[in-house]
Amino acid sequence: MCGCMHSSRDQALHLEGDLGLSATPTSTLAPRKMPKSVSISKQLASLEALKKGSDLEKAIATIALIFRNSSDPDGKLGKATAKNLLQTQFRNFTEGQETKLKYQDLLSELDEHAENKLDFEDFMILLLSLTVISDLLQNIWSVKIVN
Repeated sequence: MCGCMHSSRDQALHLEGDLGLSATPTSTLAPRKMPKSVSISKQLASLEALKKGSDLEKAIATIALIFRNSSDPDGKLGKATAKNLLQTQFRNFTEGQETKLKYQDLLSELDEHAENKLDFEDFMILLLSLTVISDLLQNIWSVKIVN
C-alpha cells in the first residue's frame, strides 16, 4: 500500500509477551493475541516501559495494541477488519470525508492492495494519511492554547 517497500524482517517485527511487550524482534510472524476481555488501558498499564511514558508513546502503543488485538495469526489485518477499525476506532477522523477525492483514493488503494491484508506499517501509513486529510486535524490546528 502507498508504494512502500519493506523487508520481510520489518513485517516480522511484532510486539510479543504476556501482558508485558518486548520491543525486540521475534522470529515468528504471529503475534500473541490478547484476550478480548482485557481492555487496552489495562494492557497499556501492564507495560513497564510505559509507566512513565509520554502521551505520544502511549498513543503509539495504543495503536499497536489495537492492531495486534485485531490482526490475524500472521499479524495482518484483512480489508474488512481494517475498514471496521476505521469506522469504530477512527470515526472522528474519517466522518464526513467520504466526498473528498483524497479520501476516496486512499480507500480505493486499500481495496486494490495486492495482498488483501495490511501489515502494521501499511496500517500506520493509512492512519497517518487519513489523519492528514481530515477535517478534525484542521480543527485541532485551530484550537487556541490558553495559558
